[in-house]
Amino acid sequence: MTDPRRIVEFFDVLHVDEREHEFPAEIRAALSKINRMVAAQESMSSLMDFLFDATIGICPCNRITLSFIADEGRRMVIRWSRGDGAVPGRELAGFATDIHRATQRGVLAKNKVRLIHDLPEFLRLNPQSTSARLFVELGYRSSMTCPLYSADQLIGVLMRHAVAGHAFSEDHVAQHLATGERLAQAVAQAQRLAEIEELNQSYMEMLGFVSHELKSPLSSVIMTNKLLLDEYFGELTDKQEQKIAATQNKVEYLLNLVREYLDLARLEGGNLELHARPVDDFVAGVVQPALEIVEAQLAECGMQLDWTPPDGALAAEIDTDLLKIVLVNLLSNAVKYGNADGRIELSVSLDDGLLHVGVLNEGPGFPASELPRLFKKFSRLQTAELKSRKGTGVGLYTCWRIIHLHGGRIWAESEEGHWARFSFELPQPLKPATSG
Repeated sequence: MTDPRRIVEFFDVLHVDEREHEFPAEIRAALSKINRMVAAQESMSSLMDFLFDATIGICPCNRITLSFIADEGRRMVIRWSRGDGAVPGRELAGFATDIHRATQRGVLAKNKVRLIHDLPEFLRLNPQSTSARLFVELGYRSSMTCPLYSADQLIGVLMRHAVAGHAFSEDHVAQHLATGERLAQAVAQAQRLAEIEELNQSYMEMLGFVSHELKSPLSSVIMTNKLLLDEYFGELTDKQEQKIAATQNKVEYLLNLVREYLDLARLEGGNLELHARPVDDFVAGVVQPALEIVEAQLAECGMQLDWTPPDGALAAEIDTDLLKIVLVNLLSNAVKYGNADGRIELSVSLDDGLLHVGVLNEGPGFPASELPRLFKKFSRLQTAELKSRKGTGVGLYTCWRIIHLHGGRIWAESEEGHWARFSFELPQPLKPATSG
């Protein structure tokens, strides 16, 4: 029995399974459904929504909250929270609080549940508790907290809050702990995915920042080199001209690298949105600007471009900025992995409601066994000749994401030792994918 005179109580419930036959039928049914959902690897949000809907009318609580343990056990971060509207709503996901050993003593021990019968009084006695302050300000007066363990490792905390004081009993404690035991496996998996997502997001933000900071000075160096090569600052000796030209090639390579990583950071940072619109001429809006960008690369390698524009303007519904990224990538790769003094063939057509673009280069091509590596992030072909050519493994992945966003498809073909062709097609009008 709970003691109404106490502000905080801890319960050690070691044999929940022996008490489950005493639970109300609705609770037993909910626990059974949670078992099935965990086994089916339902999403964390689906599980928590089900738990809320199934038990909110049985257990006297007005909000359920799930927090993850983060920063090597030093912080708790709210991952999911939902209330019944008894108090004004507020988005709580992402709220973080330091774990104060004084206020958390006992609550993070396995098979223990903490009841706070009077949250305002608890906050008065523990003013350093930011989580208590948050829920008191929201209007809650009591709480029940259960630690979640997986393989003896603390992974999270499951909480219920009520607008009434002294809302929870020992029976509710047992039900709460039984729920936590079933959720622990799913929470552990969701936590691992969240940590990976957070690391990836941080990596991409740093990548984007560094790439952006490099772009301007590299562009400035390229412009200065061009002025030097044009002898704007005075006549050059042959040796000086050769050195500057070599430097120019290296800086242009670095700038292309920066562009690829900026595109990737944009993709992975969730900032990629499709802004499609009808354009009167696909060639003028996409093809010609892309060809101008790779023109210097073609000339440097002595490559011949075979390209016959279609008769008349080719109208299409596209995101011109994104498709320029795709075509520049495909043309640059054709130069990079083609034969010096070889041939590149570009084809563009609109037939049967499909806009088709293909880029073929004469070169070493690739074996069929390498096809699965294509269009994967940071993946490069492993044949000896292709590995020797500089590349990031980013460009084709970027192309795949953009074409997928348009609702199209992209693929590759090759005759090893002779040629490789990369093609994409987009439905017209567009039928874009639901996500990038």
